[in-house]
Amino acid sequence: MPFDTATAPPAAHHHVIVPYAALNNESCQHVLQGLALPQLESLMQALSPLELDEGADDSTTPPHERAVARLWGLNPQAPAWAALANAQADSPCAWFSLCHWTAGADQVRMDDPARLPLDMHDARALHSILQPWFAQDGFTLTIVQPGRWLISGAALQALSTASMDRVLLRDVTAWLPDAHTARQLHRLHSEVQMLLYTHAFNQDRSEHGLQPINAFWLHGAGSLSTAQLQQPRPAVQVLDGLRQATLRQHWPAWKQAWEQADAGPLAELARHVAAGGQATLTLCGERHARSYTTAPRSLLQKIRNVFSPQRFAGLHQAL
Repeated sequence: MPFDTATAPPAAHHHVIVPYAALNNESCQHVLQGLALPQLESLMQALSPLELDEGADDSTTPPHERAVARLWGLNPQAPAWAALANAQADSPCAWFSLCHWTAGADQVRMDDPARLPLDMHDARALHSILQPWFAQDGFTLTIVQPGRWLISGAALQALSTASMDRVLLRDVTAWLPDAHTARQLHRLHSEVQMLLYTHAFNQDRSEHGLQPINAFWLHGAGSLSTAQLQQPRPAVQVLDGLRQATLRQHWPAWKQAWEQADAGPLAELARHVAAGGQATLTLCGERHARSYTTAPRSLLQKIRNVFSPQRFAGLHQAL
């Protein structure tokens, strides 16, 4: 994920976000029919619904990222995740993810970066190749992880970028920034592909049976002010198991991740609520998200929930 929740301190108000809780496709809906989630059902009957966060099919930011961004006071439509991690005020930057694109007859597909082994030695070698090239356009590349770097430069201030979740194993062309407003980026994409196509770095990878690095993806672009960086970040738990399975369209693993989430984090959340604790549960799909929280209910709401209780089965097609 483009953000880190591990450093968030414990909080009295527990917030759990479930990415890709349900998708409106045939494979997912088939799995859902036989999925028993007793802890989730218990929570949905105990918690009160909040407004639906509606998104579009072409939204560059998936609902679970919007939920975290909103919680942390960032722009939910274009969260500057890289600037948040970089922690330097008014310094435009973005995440720079190394990747492999496969060109087909009618699409250019982003292959799975998890199957693109890189270590720090590889990263430093590639950095020495790319940094001089990007420096000509006023960009600085900094290695953060072998496959994910930080790119800094004034041109990233207003650059609209799509989350990696939107492009993984998909056609990247629909998600590239507009060519008229990001000509520099489009040119760099082309130049990097040509530079690396026959480079000794990739020839060595091919000789060792490894996919070449032939592209990059920018995401989480923007800058943050000092006030935004100093804003407290409430603790939140984002369940990554369903996300990983969904992005790879691995539905047996998705079912298993749901069952593990229900027996683990959601069971813990249900116990917290039953003991009188405050909590929020956010269920996300590919477009929309619905949150449920501990809040006083009116008599009418209590009666309605007795005769027509909230159930996940009535929600999952709406995400």
